[in-house]
Amino acid sequence: MFTDQHLTRMQQIMRDVCADFEAELVEFNGENNHVHLLVNFPPKMAVARLVNSLKGVSSRRLRQEFPDLARHYYRANKLWSGSYFAGSVGGAPLSVVKQYIEQQNRPG
Repeated sequence: MFTDQHLTRMQQIMRDVCADFEAELVEFNGENNHVHLLVNFPPKMAVARLVNSLKGVSSRRLRQEFPDLARHYYRANKLWSGSYFAGSVGGAPLSVVKQYIEQQNRPG
């Protein structure tokens, strides 16, 4: 359901949300039905709080700016599912994680 245009706008929205949380969106990419983010955020920040904001703000703004997304909602008036995956990459080289995200099959 996401196009390159959706993902480009979503990246800026999520970058802005991260900045509000004193976090840095290091890498972003997505496919037609999900996104991957590499975020550097302060240890005092609860990951659930950051994810909730990322999903809430992006959903609200994308639905306002791209009404065509409404036909793809999985559930009533929700752009995102309630689930997410968050992992720590403290031991992995960031270049490997960035490469993985860059290699997602972004819609053209």
